[in-house]
Amino acid sequence: MSQTTLAPPETGTPEPPAPAKRKYPWYVIKPREGERVKAFLEAFAAILRYSNYKPALDQYSRSSMKCSSCTTNCPVYATTHDPRDIPCYRSGLLLKTYRRHFTVGGWFAAKVSGDPGLTEAEIDEMADVFYRCTACKRCTLECPLGIDHGLLTHLGRWILSELRIVPKGLEISVIEQLHGETGNTSAIPAHALKDTLEFLEEELLEMFGIPMHYPVDEPDREFVFFPAVSDYLLEPETLMGNLAVIHAAGDAGNWTIGTGYFDGINYGLFYSDHVLERTIAKLVGEVARLRGRKALIGECGHASRSAKEFVPVFGGDLTVPVVNIMEYTLRQIEAGKIVLDPNIITEKVTYHDPCNIARSGWIIDQPRKIIRAFCPNFVEMEPHGRNNLCCGGGGGTVSVDEIHEFRMSVAGRMKADQMRATGAKYVIAPCANCKKQLKELIEYHKLDTKLVGLHDLILKAIVIPGAKSPAERAAAERGE
Repeated sequence: MSQTTLAPPETGTPEPPAPAKRKYPWYVIKPREGERVKAFLEAFAAILRYSNYKPALDQYSRSSMKCSSCTTNCPVYATTHDPRDIPCYRSGLLLKTYRRHFTVGGWFAAKVSGDPGLTEAEIDEMADVFYRCTACKRCTLECPLGIDHGLLTHLGRWILSELRIVPKGLEISVIEQLHGETGNTSAIPAHALKDTLEFLEEELLEMFGIPMHYPVDEPDREFVFFPAVSDYLLEPETLMGNLAVIHAAGDAGNWTIGTGYFDGINYGLFYSDHVLERTIAKLVGEVARLRGRKALIGECGHASRSAKEFVPVFGGDLTVPVVNIMEYTLRQIEAGKIVLDPNIITEKVTYHDPCNIARSGWIIDQPRKIIRAFCPNFVEMEPHGRNNLCCGGGGGTVSVDEIHEFRMSVAGRMKADQMRATGAKYVIAPCANCKKQLKELIEYHKLDTKLVGLHDLILKAIVIPGAKSPAERAAAERGE
């Protein structure tokens, strides 16, 4: 595959801040000095014993990782040219610790050379650089040795989290999801969920002139639906578009939303396999409770990837197929069940590929086929698809408000330039984290564009027999 080599941007966007020595203030609890080395090594040893990371670490630790080919594909390094942002440098910090403390050769070499091993300063450096990485895995496309630097970043974060060195935003949300009364990352109680769904039904009735219904706790349905729970607070058009598609496809009696668990978000994907596994257990447990046959995930990229890749790993006997709503929508369009009016969205439209569903090649063509079915003025960002640029908030960094300036002027700077270059009126981003980051980028860089979900636009253009036409709905929206 031909790759695009990144170069520093040449636009009028703000210059990145000069590199500076710092310790990010986002530790929930900072272990006392002198205790962290022992705790880090104990956590590392436990993870090696009870997981399957060791074969990968054995392989990677035998590699020199000094070619720095990964720098040509890293948007963060292309912006900063800071050695800390070289993916193989960051991975090397963890692999050095692994070789020194968990291999016979490394232990012997350290004894001969007098190497004291892991230090407090190295732990501080790892805590810093592992959260400068957006875990987009773009570097893996260029690495000649096939090293997964995103995986090593994740492992390093997991070890640090066992020391309670973890961003507050991630920890607080996970505590509510796993231990709180609401059981979800946005702390939405079930009664508030029902109120929201009733409100959206009223909006749809006014919009289309026909009733549509969100089924709740209905057993024996094919699909149990899990959007990013933040959609219920922040993305009503996306949720209404989801319902309009399912209703128009004739599947109104074939899906449900559960009140036992209704959050597709899984922050364990960003920093802890322990959290990842427990959150997957909640998802498959809800499907089993309702006797559903498949998990239908909303547009969200990270919610989709965490379910698609890890339900088979952690689901056990409760494992079910995972379907993304964009896959479902495309199938209905190709089957002739969904008709979209191509005369409604005439403005220029572009599409942002969320790393979590595009980097592996899973969801790339599906949204584009949908967009081209009703958006005649579609333009691509360059690069795109599997080689896309991260929004700058990947790997959970979008939840770390303390590094907002870094996300805006460094991690997301090239994405802002990329959006500006398209001249698009609408930027479609089917991911809760990407939406938050891109909305902030648009405001920060003063871009003349609007961020929407794919089903937001489908809601405007979908044709439903017996309902108000897209043209009538557009006129009503304009107040005509």
